[in-house]
This record gives sequence, structure tokens and C-alpha cells, in this order.
Amino acid sequence: MDLRLKNKVVLVTAASRGLGAASARRFAEEGARVAITARHPEKLTALAHTLTQETGAEVLPVAGDVTQPDDIEQMVQSTVERWGRLDVLVTNAGGPAAGKFLDLKIEQWEAAVQLSLLSVVRLCYAALPYLLKNDPPQRGSIVAITSLSVKQPVDNLMLSNSVRMAVIGLLKTLSTELGPQGIRVNAVAPGWTRTERVEELMAARAVANGTTPEEELKQQAAAIPFGRMGEPDEFADALVWLASPRASYVHGIVLPVDGGTIKASL
Repeated sequence: MDLRLKNKVVLVTAASRGLGAASARRFAEEGARVAITARHPEKLTALAHTLTQETGAEVLPVAGDVTQPDDIEQMVQSTVERWGRLDVLVTNAGGPAAGKFLDLKIEQWEAAVQLSLLSVVRLCYAALPYLLKNDPPQRGSIVAITSLSVKQPVDNLMLSNSVRMAVIGLLKTLSTELGPQGIRVNAVAPGWTRTERVEELMAARAVANGTTPEEELKQQAAAIPFGRMGEPDEFADALVWLASPRASYVHGIVLPVDGGTIKASL
């Protein structure tokens, strides 16, 4: 299926590894022009070069930190200066610290709000003036990478369970406000996927439980109906479709990509 993304301009944040990198690759494979951001310029530049070599797409690395307002403005401005427009915004950030309520300090709560909530707010403020310049009826798309924790709390992830719910409230309200103007707003809720972030979480869980990361990985995979964790490419396939014009009537949803992990009813 042609996702109608050829020459569309896409900005993906936190894209140097994991789900962000996999999503950027899939956009590039679809012929989009992709700006990728992350905090580490060397790794980001190397990935941009690799994606261009392997897909033939134009890929722009823009180093920056989504917790810094000036960096967010620069991410969007650099993208628009390069290609003259913006069609798709994918918001992403590393997850907040693991831990139970009594183990966390108020400073960690404040950092989690900056990282997981205010980064999305600021990216939307920066991107929307350019999305709204596009021709109707489909002016653009915003997709936020969240977590299955917005549907079902995850043990030892108090900060993620709490703050990411605020992101969903933001997005659902934006979908109501922006739908009449031709901007689609959605979220994707990844389940347990084999990324560096999940390996870090399994290591933290092992410390809390007195086990090993390997034991925690095996136990978590066994709790998934498929009996395995997802792969980043499987997640990227769903996200890129949702962001594309092919999903033209899908709006205001949270799409789980979790192998059936969420136990809530359909």
C-alpha cells in the first residue's frame, strides 16, 4: 500500500535509537523527508547518514533536548528552513525514571513533567503554525509515542503511569480543537518492545526484585499473549500508517501496539 508520504516533511524527536529511530527509518523508506532529533549529535548524524545511504531519502539531523524550549524551537525551525513546510510531527522522548511512589523525590516528578508532558506541549506550539499553513482538507498529522501505561499501569513506573495520562488528555482535547482545521491528532501506545529503554527498565526491575535482567525479560515476555516482546519495526509500521494520509479518518485515538498485553476490553 502506498501511504502517500512521498516528499512529505516529517519531524521525529528522540530518534537516535529505539522506537524513534525505527519510525524515522520507516518514514524514509516511504519516501518522506525526515528531520530527526536527539541529544547526542554524533550518534544522530551517523544515523542520518545511514538512513540516507540505505533509503535514498533526505534526512536532516538536528541535535537538541526536548526538555529545553529553545532546542524545540530550533528543531521545528531547522526542519521548515530546510524544506519549507511541515506535514507530520511525531513527539517522542525517553521515559522518566523508574520507581515506586515512596522511592521518588519531588524533583523527579518535576523532571518527568518537563520530559513527558511539556515537551509535547511545546512541540505542538512550535509545529502547529506550519501545519496550519498546509492546504486543506488534510493539513497535517500529530502522533505522540506514549506507552501502554496510559491504558494499564505498569509496576514500578509511577512517573510514567501518571504523567503520560496527562499527555493523552492533552491530545484528546487537541483532536477536538484541531479536527475542524484538518489536523489529525493521535497517540500510539507501545507495549513491551525490545529497545534499549526496555533493557534499562528490566535492569532497574531486577535491582528492585533481587533478580537478573534476563530473568525479568523472560518473565515479562511470558506475560504477553504472543509469548514474546515486539520488535521496533513492528511498532514503526503501525505508527507510520497512523501518521499517513491513508489513515485519513482515524482521529483522537490511542492505538495500542502491544501484542495483546493490555487486559482492558476491546
